[in-house]
Amino acid sequence: MGSVLGFILNLALGAVAGYIAGKIMKSSHGIIMNIILGVVGGFVGGLILSLIGIGASGIIGGLIISVAGACLLIFLAEKFLKK
Repeated sequence: MGSVLGFILNLALGAVAGYIAGKIMKSSHGIIMNIILGVVGGFVGGLILSLIGIGASGIIGGLIISVAGACLLIFLAEKFLKK
């Protein structure tokens, strides 16, 4: 039961992080894309920070890392997928 709750909390945190990143980057996406950007952004942000020896804990730390990672993903997508 705990893993289901963790999964739901990660989705909620990802949705919030994706929404915040979309507002920061002035990019408009739907809720599904916000969740994807936030969750993947959290993974990317955590991976990058762990490579340089920085870590964060708790919900606020995870949110900050997820927002930063989602902003990076939005920037890269706009840079390389420009029409």
